[in-house]
Amino acid sequence: MNSTTSDAVTLDSSHRTRPLAVIEPERSLFDLDLKSIWEHRDLLVFLVWRDVKIRYKQTAIGITWVVLQPVLTMILFSLVFGRFAKIPSEGLPYPIFFYAGLLPWNLFANSLSRSSDSVVGSANLISKIYFPRLVLPLAAVFSPLIDFAFAFIVLIGMMLWFDVTPGWGVLLLPLFIVLAVVTSLAVSLWLSAFNVRYRDVAYAVPFVTQLWMFASPVAYPTSIIPDQWRGLYSVNPMAGVIEGFRWALLGNNSPDFRVIGISAVTVAALLLPALIYFRHTERTFADIV
Repeated sequence: MNSTTSDAVTLDSSHRTRPLAVIEPERSLFDLDLKSIWEHRDLLVFLVWRDVKIRYKQTAIGITWVVLQPVLTMILFSLVFGRFAKIPSEGLPYPIFFYAGLLPWNLFANSLSRSSDSVVGSANLISKIYFPRLVLPLAAVFSPLIDFAFAFIVLIGMMLWFDVTPGWGVLLLPLFIVLAVVTSLAVSLWLSAFNVRYRDVAYAVPFVTQLWMFASPVAYPTSIIPDQWRGLYSVNPMAGVIEGFRWALLGNNSPDFRVIGISAVTVAALLLPALIYFRHTERTFADIV
């Protein structure tokens, strides 16, 4: 055997023995392996785009549903709560007051609904190939941001119509949008992991979401909550999100920063344990789904 053939055999042997990828178990309870999410960012973008295309494929009016649904909801609530029930709106026209609270709520509710079923809905993908399972709820949380962007255009038009000018707080608006996304991620990580083992979660989420909406300041301001109960009320993470979003954009009365602070702390307290629990249980997903 000449030297060239020998080198080729050696090279081929080294290729057969050298591992192309190494999948290791987590080293500790707090090993979240967030680096792998960045390495699989192309998959994340693909799943987000796939979700958007599937949602509006073969629909008669397509993306118009994104605008039509919140606008019709705003009209109905404005009649019932604004005109008939006379709910206070902090000096703002009730339609724009309600719509500004509905947008971050819809972002949260849509993200929660899609991400809680994201793991079970991708059972075929999970059972065939390895990738960080956290990509699934992340993609489901991010995809409603596209709907939010289109619905936000309507809110800008309403601000021009009602001559509402935002103050300096508008600079903090991205912060409250991020807080809404993080809130939905924190809750959906728990629910998506539970849903793998207990399919009752899929039935409970729509009901809980409806109740949660009325427990959040979407149709009413936090100022109507008695002061002695406002601290407990603020444990609801969406209370701070909606309160801050509405203030940042509409420049109405100064918000209750205690509500925003307590809600933000609640989100942080939910997120880290949710990440740990999801990472700890994801190893069993392929066996159960």
